[in-house]
Amino acid sequence: MACLSAKGLYRFFHSGDVETIALKEVSLSLEPGELVAVVGPSGSGKSTLLACLAGLDEPDGGTVDIMGERMSHRPEGVRSRLRARHVGLLMQRGNLFEHLTVRENVRLQQCVSGSHENVSHLLAAAGLADRAGDRLAHLSGGEAARAGLCVALVAAPDVLFCDEPTAELDKGNEAAIVGLLKRRRQAGTAILVATHSASLAAEADRVVTMRDGRLS
Repeated sequence: MACLSAKGLYRFFHSGDVETIALKEVSLSLEPGELVAVVGPSGSGKSTLLACLAGLDEPDGGTVDIMGERMSHRPEGVRSRLRARHVGLLMQRGNLFEHLTVRENVRLQQCVSGSHENVSHLLAAAGLADRAGDRLAHLSGGEAARAGLCVALVAAPDVLFCDEPTAELDKGNEAAIVGLLKRRRQAGTAILVATHSASLAAEADRVVTMRDGRLS
């Protein structure tokens, strides 16, 4: 069974009398242990696609299924429960609470998902064992990116969505993020990454291109 199945997605945005088509009949599937990279220019629809797939936004047409369950066109409470059970999410706006430490952020997500992932082992694998007690303001950009990924991974998700996880990172921090993604892929997680990074795309099992709201 595919971990993710999206069929015929459309998404429209309106500003006054102007209509923008952000997604045009997009279909995509992900198998367990598969890493797929979505590449394409800024504004092509990559972030909108990830938001619709994760149930953060509703497509105007088409359907999204996660682990055989319908995600799209359902009440927010149902979508939230599906995300908590099956989905790890790292969006560009980040997923860390500034008033919490790294460890507290990760444990909060662990409680929400009900997972039994070892938080200390996860932080150590991300090179954050000595920063676990620090808040976001005291982290470098690379440390914050790795901490955000730990939050996404602690639920041991079936499907992981990452929007530009290595943006503006140096080579060392990019390699650390790629390493975490590769280990999770080996554990069977299906991963979809929107990226401008050639290095990250080179690690993918498949690379698909988004342009003007269409996937090819």
